[in-house]
Amino acid sequence: MRSLKQIVEYHQFGAADGHPVIYFHGTPGSAEECQVFDRYGKANNLVIICYDRSTLDPQLEGVAYYQRIADEITDKVAGKPVDFVGFSMGAFIALQVCQAMNGKVRSLHLVSAAAPLDADNFIDLMAGKAVFRLAQHNPFTFLLLARLQGCLARRIFPGLLFHMLFSSAAGEDKTLVADKSFRATIIRGLKTCFNHPQAYVRDIKAYVQPWKESLPDITVSTTIWHGAKDNWSPAAMAEYLESAIPGWASTEVLNDLSHYSCLYRAIPEICRQLNPASGDQRDHSTLSEDIHAEN
Repeated sequence: MRSLKQIVEYHQFGAADGHPVIYFHGTPGSAEECQVFDRYGKANNLVIICYDRSTLDPQLEGVAYYQRIADEITDKVAGKPVDFVGFSMGAFIALQVCQAMNGKVRSLHLVSAAAPLDADNFIDLMAGKAVFRLAQHNPFTFLLLARLQGCLARRIFPGLLFHMLFSSAAGEDKTLVADKSFRATIIRGLKTCFNHPQAYVRDIKAYVQPWKESLPDITVSTTIWHGAKDNWSPAAMAEYLESAIPGWASTEVLNDLSHYSCLYRAIPEICRQLNPASGDQRDHSTLSEDIHAEN
């Protein structure tokens, strides 16, 4: 009897029959994040697909976890070239899955990317350092914390959890925090994320383990997008990733922007670059000047 393969849920936005782009959401976060790509995906003939990693068995970890996502993507795109966009800690997952794709990824875009903690003393610069240290040194207590966060997000005061997470907002993220639509989107994502706290724990625990040695294997053309005022993934992380990824193509550091504000500013340009009909041949110095002029 043929075994039934576990269904991995996903969200899809943009042009239904467009060029496939896989978006890797942050942690905490959810597949609903990629709805902000919708109009830009439609305008650039891209279909943006984001897998809900929480629908995978939480016991699936390490190489098997990344390979399972890679297999799902391979089935979905059916031989078409594919591009990856990874946001925040989703950039870490994107890098691991990229290796599992065995050369089938055309390009990587890493936005507000979290670099490996074993590469430098980054953790002291991160707004979430207490959580990451807990995950490193006391995983059982970290699991209890995740369950408490789940109770806040799902049942008691989801708005309180939002304010706790964004109490350290910097740069243009402060403006986003005051926006009702942004708050509603993030709160929905937190509820979805903490519906499955073990999946959230899986990503955090994997991230805090040493993984810098995997970066020399990334030969895919990689663009790094980072806010100069990001205090969740400090700008030093972008500098490190630039130096460590052999396939590095360019880094766009966006003035006055922080974590989510960098994502929102980068999305239109990423979609324009990935448009299969764009033929964008501008050099990266010109592109950088254009973006910085907007800030």
